[in-house]
Amino acid sequence: MPAMNQFTGQSAIEKSIGIARPGLLTILGGNAARPAAVRHGGTPLFTLMRSLIMQKIEKFLELLIFNSRWLLAPFYIGLVLSIVMLLVKFAQEFFHFAPGIIELSESAVILSILTLVDMALVANLLIIIIFSGYENFVSKIDSAGHVDRPEWMGKVDFSALKLKLIASIVAISAIELLKAFVNMSDVLAEPSGERQLIWKVGIHIVLVLSGVLFAVMDRMSEGSQNKH
Repeated sequence: MPAMNQFTGQSAIEKSIGIARPGLLTILGGNAARPAAVRHGGTPLFTLMRSLIMQKIEKFLELLIFNSRWLLAPFYIGLVLSIVMLLVKFAQEFFHFAPGIIELSESAVILSILTLVDMALVANLLIIIIFSGYENFVSKIDSAGHVDRPEWMGKVDFSALKLKLIASIVAISAIELLKAFVNMSDVLAEPSGERQLIWKVGIHIVLVLSGVLFAVMDRMSEGSQNKH
């Protein structure tokens, strides 16, 4: 009588001719004989489908986040409209003192001109913020072949934008302080004129120190990046 395998119940003759019998673990219905993917509640097809679904969700989220930059566009449109309103006030101030330029005193003319310069600096600041901010955070402005394209467009990154911003603010503060010095007698004649003048000087000094600190930190950051 042929010898039987004690674990599989398969004789040597059956084994030699390729007749398979279910093993003991299969007869008992154990999970060990089942594929690993089935034991863990999944199949290769299910795993593939889940991977494709996750990739689609990830792509959708990344596209949504990437296109969210266009939410900044209305802010820059609002700044453009602010320049228009500033132009209206500029024209109002100009036509206010221009007809009486002959009768006005020298200090009054200087004050009026400094006011116009102040508005022009604010407009320049808005232009820098609009162009640089839009190109850095929203989209590139396709004007490379335009003859009137400013040279600094496309070259002002976020770090340079901060420096230009603080420099413009310091210049505007200096204009305001110069206006107060030119009109010193009228300022000091007010009850709180001296305090206002001290505050203007203090604020200007703080702005200058802030600009210097910004420049130093930017230089230190560039130095550390060059070392690496």
